Amino acid sequence: MAQRGQGAARKVSKKPAKKPAAARAPDMDSLGFQAMDSNVPGLSHVILQKLNMKSYEDYKSAMDGRKRGSDFGIRTYFDMFQKMEDTFKFCAECKKLPDALPDPKSLRRCKRCQNVYYCGVACQRANWPLHKKFCKKLKLVALDRLVEWLVFTGDIPFPTEAWTKPAGDVAGWEDWFAMQGQLEEKLGAVLAGRYMSLLWANAGKPRPEEGELRESVRRLVTDFHSRPLTIGLGLRLFGIDPLAKPLTIHVVGASHVETLNTRVTDYDELARMFPGQQGMEVVMVGVDVVDGPIMRPPLATPGPRGRIYLSSFKGLYHDFWEGQVETKLAARPDLVVGFHPGECPGCSTQGCWGLWDMPRACPGCAPRHHGPPQTGGGALGLGCQQHPKGSLRLSSRSRSWGSAQDSEPGGEPGPSLLRALSPSWQPHAVPAGLSRGREDRQCAPAH
Repeated sequence: MAQRGQGAARKVSKKPAKKPAAARAPDMDSLGFQAMDSNVPGLSHVILQKLNMKSYEDYKSAMDGRKRGSDFGIRTYFDMFQKMEDTFKFCAECKKLPDALPDPKSLRRCKRCQNVYYCGVACQRANWPLHKKFCKKLKLVALDRLVEWLVFTGDIPFPTEAWTKPAGDVAGWEDWFAMQGQLEEKLGAVLAGRYMSLLWANAGKPRPEEGELRESVRRLVTDFHSRPLTIGLGLRLFGIDPLAKPLTIHVVGASHVETLNTRVTDYDELARMFPGQQGMEVVMVGVDVVDGPIMRPPLATPGPRGRIYLSSFKGLYHDFWEGQVETKLAARPDLVVGFHPGECPGCSTQGCWGLWDMPRACPGCAPRHHGPPQTGGGALGLGCQQHPKGSLRLSSRSRSWGSAQDSEPGGEPGPSLLRALSPSWQPHAVPAGLSRGREDRQCAPAH
């Protein structure tokens, strides 16, 4: 090997120096998926195994819509629900999976909540002081995660109507439900539907009473509509009038949580919230945006009059801003929304997601907080815990018009796993309902 100063001839390369690779944004799905193992060692491997996958790359490919449904090895409805339940089978106290126990069949579900498992009486007794605080709520979680399948079959949400009250007069979900004509008939149609029957014929559990199912459907309907209604609330907060002109809204940091199996009509409740609105485009921007019906280019001009138009951009927001907005390939936003922006860099305490009104900051934190590029409208990072009177508190499911599911106990937020891997399932294809919401991963260790 030639040493410096020894006169060895050195060839000068004519090739241009390689540019450093562009920094890749943190893969939030990957971080969440791997974080499960810190709570329940080996759980991520179990999930991959149940979905007939070999690595996280296979899982990510499925979440991005690049893996065919037939590749998951699921052939029947019963198989689908059984595999989903298998991913919940670990002791909530000692965190051991079935394979780590002397007798893998020793795991038993809590009879009250039917949501979590124990490997024996000793662990159940040790965990009871914590679990008794949440057992009733976990029972609702166990029910909702099954009924959630009907979101992906299209049974939920039921058809809604134009609001009969101004948005400012609707204080919460009870007011919203009161505006829905023939509500009981609509709920009854969901309960009597084909997929509800298939669910309880294959879930391995007895069908709950009708009243419990109705309440579950109501909770899931609020969960479905909470994002568009949060956007509507943001428009009202910043005094942006949808009736005055067409609007453009950017959802920054969108991932599979917002975009997996999202239909082009999923935000139409905004049109019913503001009857006579001039048209809105909602653009999902994020590195983990999933390919699907809304994967279409943003509009260069305001959206179709009187309609809600969904589009998306897969990449970082500053790349979208520089490459699309500044070049006038996409319209400038009237409102910028971050459903789960994380910790506000200006606060010393964790859990502050500042409320920004461009170019000002959270009323209680100014001028320490900094928002996205100047938009001329507003930027909404919902919920400053330090200054609740000057901002909105973001719910645990990353929504601010808090859904009726937002009462689950706290804990480490987990990834949304095994979401609907196909929007329409026929036998011998992947089912559309393997689902694990955040509340499931939060609550399981609490029992």
